Amino acid sequence: MTTGRHAGHQGTGPGAITPDGCSVELYARLGPRDEPDVIQAAVPERSSILELGSGVGRLTHPLIDRGFTVTAVDESPEMLERVRGARTRCNSIEALQLGERFDVVLLASFLINTSEPAARRRMLRTCRDHVTDEGCVLIQREGADWHTQVPRERVDPSGYTMRIVSEPVGDGVYRARAEYVFPDVTWTQTFQSRPLAKEEFAKCLAEAGLAVESYLTADDTWVRARPVS
Repeated sequence: MTTGRHAGHQGTGPGAITPDGCSVELYARLGPRDEPDVIQAAVPERSSILELGSGVGRLTHPLIDRGFTVTAVDESPEMLERVRGARTRCNSIEALQLGERFDVVLLASFLINTSEPAARRRMLRTCRDHVTDEGCVLIQREGADWHTQVPRERVDPSGYTMRIVSEPVGDGVYRARAEYVFPDVTWTQTFQSRPLAKEEFAKCLAEAGLAVESYLTADDTWVRARPVS
C-alpha cells in the first residue's frame, strides 16, 4: 500500500502507510536504540511524559517499563492500535489541545526538522502549552552532517540494513529517502526535511517560549529545553 497525503512524503511496502510515509508494519519491527537511556538520564524518575508522534510505541513501551507515565499522541490510528500501557490520543501534533500539562514533553524522530516552518511553529507551541513551568521539553534534531554524509548504510544487529540518500531541493530543504531491507521484505520512506543550525534552532524555540538548557548527546541531536516567560 502506498499513500502520501503530506506534501513530499510517501512510503512503499506492505501494510498501512501513514500520511507522512511511515510504515506501520516496519515500525512494529524496529526496536529502540539508545533513546530511552537518553530520556531517562535527562528527566526525574516517574515523570509524566507527553510523547508527540509516538507511532507504534517504539519509545513508549520502554519508557513505561522504566516507571514513566506516558500519554502517546499520533495522527495515525493504525499506529496507536499497537501502543500498550499508555493513554493514547489520535490527533495531529499541531492541533493538540489536551488542557493539561506534563513534567516532560517529548518531540523525537526529527519532527522538529519538518520542511514547513508554520508546522514547526505549531508543534513547538504545542510543546510549550503542555509542559509544566518546572518541566522540560526533550527534542531530537538532525545532526549537522545528516544530509551531507550520504549515501550511508547501517546494518542493524537485529538483522536489517538501513540505507539513506538525500539531496537538496531548494530553499534550504532536502529530500531524503530511507530504505529498510529485511531478509523477507523492503520498506522505503521518502520525506522532506529542513536542517536547523544551532542558532536557528534556538531562535525557533525562543519564538515558542522555550530555551535550550543543554545538549544531551555528543552529536548534539538530543536537546533539553525549558519553558521561559
